[in-house]
Amino acid sequence: MNKYHGMLSKIITKGKNQSNKKGSITYLLNQTLELKPLDLLNLFEGHSVAKKKLKDELGLFMAGERSTEAYRDIGVTWWDYCGPILVNSYPTYFEQLPKLLEKINKEKRTSKNYVLFLGSNNTESNQQPCLSLIQFQIENGKLIISAYQRSSDANLGLPSDIYHLYLISKQIALPLKSITLFLGNVHVYENNIEGTKGLLGGEEVKFTLNVV
Repeated sequence: MNKYHGMLSKIITKGKNQSNKKGSITYLLNQTLELKPLDLLNLFEGHSVAKKKLKDELGLFMAGERSTEAYRDIGVTWWDYCGPILVNSYPTYFEQLPKLLEKINKEKRTSKNYVLFLGSNNTESNQQPCLSLIQFQIENGKLIISAYQRSSDANLGLPSDIYHLYLISKQIALPLKSITLFLGNVHVYENNIEGTKGLLGGEEVKFTLNVV
């Protein structure tokens, strides 16, 4: 069982129940998921991830593209519920990423923590980023990425965010040591519980997006 599936299993077996505006969830608080290159390989080989769509989506994020129509054009429809424009969402912050990556590649300072913050309080938003912070550190010539997620849909959002972080790591000219996610609230929605159990049992499963 890869580490991601291990997290899903832990949620199902040890999680608590809670209801919010999107429905009932089984959740865990303050979980850590550390993934080394072999763990990432096991995840991407053993779990279905929409790699091309996520790569194209990240490209639009980094270009600052806010039109949901542009995402629909690349086959990404999960932003449609937000309306025609993404307000104070991922593109607002990821458009700062190219300059940060350029700075990291130029400096490669082991004494410096490079950080991208996502989201701000008291601002208009139709989708506040669930991924709140990405930190880049260099140790012994290797790249260590740490990320904090305030809220994580374990079935759909979490593997997508992991793949985004992996793609970002490939834009830094250093070997990757690890990607670690700190998950404030990681959860499985009620309507995806049985599917999650099926996935862990080796079945091919398609999960349902929970939006309002």
